[in-house]
Amino acid sequence: MEKYILIIAGGKGLRLQSNVPKQLVEIKGRPLLMWTFDAFRFLANEANFVLVLNGDLIGQWKNLCRIHDFNIPHKIVEGGPKRFHSVKSGLNLIPNNALVAIHDAARPLVSEATIRSCFSIAQRKGNAIPAITINESIRETDGSLNRHVDRNKYKLVQTPQTFYSDKIKRAYLQSYHEHFTDDASVLESTGEPIQLIEGNQQNIKITTEEDLLYASSILNLS
Repeated sequence: MEKYILIIAGGKGLRLQSNVPKQLVEIKGRPLLMWTFDAFRFLANEANFVLVLNGDLIGQWKNLCRIHDFNIPHKIVEGGPKRFHSVKSGLNLIPNNALVAIHDAARPLVSEATIRSCFSIAQRKGNAIPAITINESIRETDGSLNRHVDRNKYKLVQTPQTFYSDKIKRAYLQSYHEHFTDDASVLESTGEPIQLIEGNQQNIKITTEEDLLYASSILNLS
């Protein structure tokens, strides 16, 4: 079964409060997005890569690829107003009867073990969603009220979220809803059961300056 890597970088990355879009912020002299591609480099000879990118950044990205001699072949499609629409655009380039791993561009620290597990479990069970346990106490808030909840009943969800392409493409034929916060929630709304697998703790989504420092320190060790 063919494998596809669909990297989602359709947003503007404004929460990082940087003059450079988050996808292109440099870590160790290279754009973050290249490090994210590198996490999947071991599949370069057996998978197809599709990048969903903010339309304003496509020219800049192509220039950076030339400057850095970036050599992972990939197709580029323009993103939409929300992540939902960006994923939907990317899925238009994915054929049926394939496995597709949908990954956030801002997660360059996903491990090879997690990626391999996602593809393996998805091929057997239809989908695979990496998630990790919560190690800190959490509370549920409702206006001015709050209460303790059992953290053992909750997981932090990561990417790549991996699916049979037929099923996830069909799920994305729906209209957008605000509760579609990730690809698993889109598929789940069609009645498909979600298969959680163990993710890796380092696989954070880079949002803040502190996250960038953390990613840089981890990549220095690799």
